[in-house]
Amino acid sequence: MTEINEKTDIKSLLPTELAAYLKSLGEPSYRSRQIFSWLQKGCGSFDEMSNIPAALRAKLAESCHLYAPKVIRKQVSQIDGTIKYLWELHDGNAVETVVMRYHHGNTVCISTQVGCRQGCAFCASTIGGLVRNLKAGEILDEVLFSEKDSGLPISNIVLMGIGEPLDNFDEVMRFLELINCPEGRNIGMRHISLSTCGITERMDELAERDMQITLSVSLHAPDDETRSKIMPANRGRGVDELFKKCAAYYDKTGRRISFEYAMIDGVTDSVEQAELLSRRVKTLSAHVNLIPLNHVDERHFEPSTPANQKRFIEILEKNGINVTVRRRLGSDVDASCGQLRRKTMEGKK
Repeated sequence: MTEINEKTDIKSLLPTELAAYLKSLGEPSYRSRQIFSWLQKGCGSFDEMSNIPAALRAKLAESCHLYAPKVIRKQVSQIDGTIKYLWELHDGNAVETVVMRYHHGNTVCISTQVGCRQGCAFCASTIGGLVRNLKAGEILDEVLFSEKDSGLPISNIVLMGIGEPLDNFDEVMRFLELINCPEGRNIGMRHISLSTCGITERMDELAERDMQITLSVSLHAPDDETRSKIMPANRGRGVDELFKKCAAYYDKTGRRISFEYAMIDGVTDSVEQAELLSRRVKTLSAHVNLIPLNHVDERHFEPSTPANQKRFIEILEKNGINVTVRRRLGSDVDASCGQLRRKTMEGKK
């Protein structure tokens, strides 16, 4: 049973677990279905559960943790309508969530940890390190309350916000079960993307679950020398090991992998790296998503020049690689993940 401060974390319970918990309280099974429905609507207080008896609500309030995240900051892009939220959690920590509008529907980019331990040299999220993991219910709240506040129905989810999802494996897997529940939001796994910097020791376990999500691997460099400099997670694992695990994942699930690749001037955008990336990716029939680098005040990296990016794309396409350039959304609302949280939390000190 998941707990927060010795109280049952009710929003993180799966339907069967919630039914068992209500049964232990001597309640009929249909109460669990009613309560689960309330929780999946973004309920932040037991008092809101109008069809639940007052006595049971009081009992749950005494034994269970239930909290509604509060909006600390909300930024709306004047360019494309992207909405960036900074949510305050029950313990005063904060995480970022972004709602993006596409022609195929609305996508929410969610965080899985408060801070991050991976130390990627170009990322704002990892400045200050990892504070703690998010519970499954807290990750779920990012979806529910972003939808509730924005009024935009969410149809797609990307786990690409603050934190490394595979570093919080159990809670992330529980969240995926919760969001996929037919009794709840019922968002299909094919509408969910999970991004990892390459925690290879967890990738086999993810493959075994065969959940039909889209796996996005934050590669950012095709060679060990460069990747280890900008991504400490590569040390002790290596690019060869990462691609071996990617191949095993592809063989097991049949799901095409997407490789995220930051275009950093003079670091990751050479002709040699484009050729090496082509050779590595081609064996997996994978997709490459080039990412124009966002500015981070504390980092010294600069985005590739338009000419270098064009040359890089031409090489990939010449080698038969499926390549796209990520559309830059919310460029006027602290677009780089982690910046809004860092600036706001530092201002509170």
